[in-house]
Amino acid sequence: MTRSMLQRRLVDVSERLKRLRADLAVTEEQLAFLEDEADDARLRALVAETPLVEAEARDARRHADALARQRDALRRAVADLVGEQDLLLDRMAAELSTR
Repeated sequence: MTRSMLQRRLVDVSERLKRLRADLAVTEEQLAFLEDEADDARLRALVAETPLVEAEARDARRHADALARQRDALRRAVADLVGEQDLLLDRMAAELSTR
């Protein structure tokens, strides 16, 4: 792979990594809010002991759990891109050392 191709791929990975990290930060902030809401809903359900409030608590928990899965997927994607970036940097360093 030529040096210019390595550089282009490295820039592409870097840009994707920035976007994913920004998405991850937003998702983590939203998840913190939803976790608090789900905890509050659970407490309301314990106090109220009505089917409607219990259903709301379950729904809030499902939303928080779904967002937690999204966060985990974003974390894995970031880790994958960091690994790809490391490989590209290693290839670039190896290419430079052979010159």
